[in-house]
Amino acid sequence: MPTEVQKEVGHALRELQKGRNPGNTKPLRHLRETLSEVVIDERAGTFRAVYTVEFGDALGVLHVFHKKSKSGIATPKKEIDLVLQRLRQARIDYHEWRREK
Repeated sequence: MPTEVQKEVGHALRELQKGRNPGNTKPLRHLRETLSEVVIDERAGTFRAVYTVEFGDALGVLHVFHKKSKSGIATPKKEIDLVLQRLRQARIDYHEWRREK
């Protein structure tokens, strides 16, 4: 991922942590989960950072990838499956972390 894209994703995530809308986010609509994504369009392509705010006191970044969809604007199933797998694990990790506090 190009350095400028990394910086832009980082800035957007920081704004979200502060409760502000960075202007380049959108919900991941085709899932039942409460997921959103930061979308960065650059010359090098489109980059996505999928995250969840369901934990309340933590922003969970689940996957960051270079979107190379061969099916138009749809997010590839492989990427969605990885996001959902990581969401399941993040829920487990978050609840364990809260118990330890």
